[in-house]
Amino acid sequence: MASSAEQFAKNLSWGSFARASELHKRLIFTLLALCAYRLGTFIPIPGVDPVVFAQQLQGAGANFLGIANVFSGGAVERLGIFALNVMPYISASIIIQLMSTAVPSLEKLKKDGEAGRKQLNQYTRYLTVALALAQAFGVALGLQGQQGVVANPGLMFVVSTVATLVGGTMLLMWIGEQITARGVGQGISLIIFTGIVAELPRAIYQVLDSARVGTMNGFVLLVIALLAVATIGFIVFIERSQRRLLVQYPKRQSGSRMFMGDTSFLPLKINTAGVIPPIFASSLLLFPGVLAGLAASGGGGPEWLQMVATQLGHGRPLFMLSYALLIIFFAFFYTSIVFNPDETAENLRKYGGFLPGIRPGKKTAEYLDFVLTRLTVIGALYLALVCLMPEFLMSQSNVPTMLVGFLGGTSIMIVVSVTLDTVTQVQSHLLAHQYEGLIKKSRLNRRSGKAN
Repeated sequence: MASSAEQFAKNLSWGSFARASELHKRLIFTLLALCAYRLGTFIPIPGVDPVVFAQQLQGAGANFLGIANVFSGGAVERLGIFALNVMPYISASIIIQLMSTAVPSLEKLKKDGEAGRKQLNQYTRYLTVALALAQAFGVALGLQGQQGVVANPGLMFVVSTVATLVGGTMLLMWIGEQITARGVGQGISLIIFTGIVAELPRAIYQVLDSARVGTMNGFVLLVIALLAVATIGFIVFIERSQRRLLVQYPKRQSGSRMFMGDTSFLPLKINTAGVIPPIFASSLLLFPGVLAGLAASGGGGPEWLQMVATQLGHGRPLFMLSYALLIIFFAFFYTSIVFNPDETAENLRKYGGFLPGIRPGKKTAEYLDFVLTRLTVIGALYLALVCLMPEFLMSQSNVPTMLVGFLGGTSIMIVVSVTLDTVTQVQSHLLAHQYEGLIKKSRLNRRSGKAN
């Protein structure tokens, strides 16, 4: 049965959207912030030749840099100031969250409410700077190793490149936080979403042009398009699927009044971890692959680096195996962080709720852990299947790396998940506006009744 909020949401119309002035301001702010991000992807790093680099991007390391280029909205290919994008911030956020379960001091901050959350956010920013410095330094050294890309290689180029890339990442982090606070949706996710969607038309054009000139089989292109549509539908189905556990509340007496028992549902998502496992797995596999590809470009790097760049390439068996294992591991690990069966069972017991047939307390926690483990198995396999399907296509057919990047499981999951989340937040703002209107109307009716 649909809840009252769900039934109310069905009654939302364009008229209610037109009257929601606060939502209009938030949407305009979000669009302006994302436009500023897109503008930054076209500003190149000082002292480099983006044209020469774009030509070399088709060579060694193209698999890695091509996928990174998708998430950065083309900033990698153009050597823009936002080339690192928000990946250092995402990695730092996940590392801090993982450490908060192992380090007692961080775990205490996690339980301290708003003050502890602000302190953890500050630690995340510090770690973001450290990761961005390391990645920017590696990129600067890699660019110097590319012939003809850097006009005046040396210490000054390394310093300026590191400062530019780190500053770009921190600016993006700030823009994302401002979108979350003053706009609509989760800012960091919307930045990645914008980068993927903005480059999608160019990728589609290149693929259609390849099919026109005969470099790609038309039947393969049709199969890929149908597979992409089916994958989107499958992702939407899984992401909105829930296991609802019935929760009952006993009768209670307050003074001389007797309140009847109530029932509700405890929703458990199949994929509790969301897109975090594939994003973190991609980050771990992408960074060493990019460095190896840059250092081994042109055959001038050490032999072991060239072997790493080859074996960790997209579509290679070692990459697919590592990718699947990391996704499954982080699916279980992150689920254990965001959902605590013991805490949930204690909250149910505190408010008098219980699962039918299950004793409150420890037995309820064990049952929740059992159900969540089974759901996470399905969710982890679903993530691995969606993310590895494009890799199998690349290994079995002549599919361009750019197309795999856009139609890859991680990209589609980010686009679909962010879209669903943003639409949900828009509906929440509209519902809040509707409730405010009803409250104001009831107050006016009461005042008019008193006046009469």
